[in-house]
Amino acid sequence: MATYEEFSIDQGADVTIELQCVDITGAKKDLSDHLVFAKMKKNYNSDSADTLAFTTGISADPTDGILTLSLTNTQTDTLKAGRYVYDVELSFVDSSGDTIIERILEGRVQVTPSVTK
Repeated sequence: MATYEEFSIDQGADVTIELQCVDITGAKKDLSDHLVFAKMKKNYNSDSADTLAFTTGISADPTDGILTLSLTNTQTDTLKAGRYVYDVELSFVDSSGDTIIERILEGRVQVTPSVTK
């Protein structure tokens, strides 16, 4: 089950969110051979045209368990102020060749309006 977290994003600002991933024992999760996907949209039923994908990255040392989610100021400037939903998924191929997808984080994003545009 994914962890739930709420974030605030300033409209028109660059945003980077750093996540420390741990396994069920609390040890740093080894993200070697993992891919990260993260998206946000106005609500769960919004179509794909209303979906904004985060730029994602894994630390240069994937055994650190650190990943980042980023949006540029151009991307956040296009967002209307208000509440959005998001989630973050990890994907990897196991030893039998099956693709495993794990939702690790989900929640709401509050986009605060910008006065200076």
